[in-house]
This record gives sequence, structure tokens and C-alpha cells, in this order.
Amino acid sequence: MDETEFWELVDATREAAEGDPEEQADLLVDRLLTLDPDMVLDFARHFEARYNRAYTWDLWGAAWILLDGASDDAFDFFRCWLIGQGREVYEGAVHDPDSLADLLRDFDQEIDGDGEELGYAADEAYEQLTGAVAPDLGILPEPSEPLGAPVDLENDRVLAERYPKLWERFRD
Repeated sequence: MDETEFWELVDATREAAEGDPEEQADLLVDRLLTLDPDMVLDFARHFEARYNRAYTWDLWGAAWILLDGASDDAFDFFRCWLIGQGREVYEGAVHDPDSLADLLRDFDQEIDGDGEELGYAADEAYEQLTGAVAPDLGILPEPSEPLGAPVDLENDRVLAERYPKLWERFRD
């Protein structure tokens, strides 16, 4: 599976789920079950690589604004959700997290920002296909700390200055 096929699967399931991340995860498992196990592992590698790439202070700050706070776990689930939004939103956010203010049409804290189940889709499909737990993907692990300059997530002034568009659009 190449990068284009990866994003096509993400986009097709997001559109079919009408943006609901839990429904998207269910549809993604269903789609992955139509592939052979090696393709499912390829999908998992693409997902994990993007998940790890999004482990940055800049994105954590954006998640903090959108979610009105984001613990370690909440930021993990946010990164899964971000991948689920597709290539344009993901790449835009990784390049410039403040661009999420322009890239997101709507954001509902009750539904959006939590893609935990998306993070398990490939593992679930692989296990259903093979009866075994997915092997190590052979990619670099997530960094021990977020990449980039740390952001004082508790300081509203810092967040407003660093993410002016997100702050103006999504902060109460």
C-alpha cells in the first residue's frame, strides 16, 4: 500500500461516516478486512509514521485550544483524529497548526478531536484476519518528548500569540 492508497482509505471512510470518528473507525476496520494481512500492516505503518510525526509541541498547543485542554491521552487521540481528517488537513496542521482555524469547517468538542478508535483499526483488522496480534511494524518509535520548542499550555497569552487564528475562532 502506498501513501495515496492510505489517504484514499482514510478519505473514503471519513466521508462515509459523515465525519463521525467512531463510525469512521468501524468502516476502516471493515475496509481493511477486505485486504490481505500484509496490506493491513502497510496501512498500520503509514498511520503510525504520521501519528509519530504529529507528536509536536506546536500541534499539542493547537489541540489544547480546540479541546479546551489536552492531557497526554487526549493529545494521543487528537493525533489519531487529525490523521482521520485526511491528507490536506493533516499536512496543513503539521506544517502550520494555526492553519486548523482555516482547514476545519466545524469543530464540536463532543465529537471531534478524539480518534482513539482510529488508532486501533489496523490492529483490530489484522487480528481478525490472522488470529494473531500484529507484529512490530519496524518503524522508528515515537519520540520520548514532543518535537519542537515547548509551549506553555497553561498560559492563555502565550497560546493567543502563538495561535492567533485558532484562539480567535475557537476559544470562548
